[in-house]
Amino acid sequence: MDNPARNARGDATVITGEHKKVLAATLIGTSIEWYDYFIYAQAAGLVLGPMFFGPFTKSNPSLSQIISFATIGIAFLFRPLGAIVGGYLGDRYGRKLSLILTLVLMGVSTALIGLLPTYAQAGVWAPIMLILLRVLQGFSAGGEWGGAALMAVEHAPVNKRSFFGSFPQIGTPIGMIIATLTLLFFTGLLTNDQFLDWGWRLPFLFSIVLIVVGLVIRRSVEESPVFKEMQLRRKQSSAPLGYLMRHHTREVVLAALIFMANNAAGYLLIAFFISYGQKSLHLPAMTMLSVCTLSAVGWLVFTMLGGWLGDRLGRVRTFQIGYVMLAVWAVPMWWLIDTGNPVLFFVAAVVIAAALGLSYGPQAALYAEMFPANVRYSGVSIGYALGSILGGAFAASIAQWIISAYNQSYLIGVYIAILSVISLIAVSIAKPATGVDLNAAHESPEPGVGPAHLRTRSGA
Repeated sequence: MDNPARNARGDATVITGEHKKVLAATLIGTSIEWYDYFIYAQAAGLVLGPMFFGPFTKSNPSLSQIISFATIGIAFLFRPLGAIVGGYLGDRYGRKLSLILTLVLMGVSTALIGLLPTYAQAGVWAPIMLILLRVLQGFSAGGEWGGAALMAVEHAPVNKRSFFGSFPQIGTPIGMIIATLTLLFFTGLLTNDQFLDWGWRLPFLFSIVLIVVGLVIRRSVEESPVFKEMQLRRKQSSAPLGYLMRHHTREVVLAALIFMANNAAGYLLIAFFISYGQKSLHLPAMTMLSVCTLSAVGWLVFTMLGGWLGDRLGRVRTFQIGYVMLAVWAVPMWWLIDTGNPVLFFVAAVVIAAALGLSYGPQAALYAEMFPANVRYSGVSIGYALGSILGGAFAASIAQWIISAYNQSYLIGVYIAILSVISLIAVSIAKPATGVDLNAAHESPEPGVGPAHLRTRSGA
């Protein structure tokens, strides 16, 4: 097969047709996945509390909101399991089947949320069914990111590895943009009573359209030689969880800690800001959705910039800039937010989006270079999943608890600043094998070669 990564050794400046296929393929899956995640996160901040946790809404509205945000985190707890099961299915029955099942399960789970009865209609069964569907969302999303990240990075020219790795990353802000625009459309089209009565279901049902679109696009892309080679690569770069943790515990822990602060701050932007602006500052939902949409555009731009800088300044240095920026801005941004001025709220949000982008764009390249080939898929997937549990899983719930308990928003900033310092330390001691050919280990004539023969790590 014509491998674009190998072609690039001859002319590292040329982006081939195969490169473009890879970049498009990595972008599609992550964008659809994050739409499903974000439509839930934003609905959790706007309507799911009253709809599914009725008794708490009347007696303790703050607790109802905390529980609603907590259902966001439940999905993250099942991402590692989804990564393990998805990896097994992909290895045994083919990557195409695994990815299609992932897409369908995620989309169907999201659409079914839009059909659920509320607490007023079904009592305690309503939140139980909501949580079960949320678990399926998390499970189905478990293996998506690792595959997309490695597909982009392993096929990249060495001097464009971080930039290529930013393409699955921008699926996050793109998914957020689609989700917020969808909510913005329906909240603008319907009256407030109509939206609370039945209109909130429509963005979830819209996921059916994305399933169809995603299946059509993925089917055409996955039949290319690029995806056939990636199926082989996944078989060679997956490893049992026990082996990974015995031999690469340090890398897995560092990967989790590196992602922790970015994911926590990201879920404030994704989920908490909308709820806080509407319920604490009494800003219209349309205004808050508009602010978040524009902020997501900034996140997209700075993620691409982060990927570009990762190839020029280095992955670690770019991460350091992003995390220093996030730590410094985490508290002062609340002074702007609490003015209740939408323009100042946007300034606060777009600056944090810039910090998120710089500490997100180089992530795929950094992670791929932290693990040797024989455990690379497992390592990046588990590290990413654990980082999301430590970071974003319950960030919105923690933020809501801080507001309920202390009524001091700057303390949320202190929480994010502490996480940023931890992530900054973790990335500063990481040792990615920058510049090493990530494809070399796959050329071994002996598929069963042990870890010592497969390691291509450098001390860089």
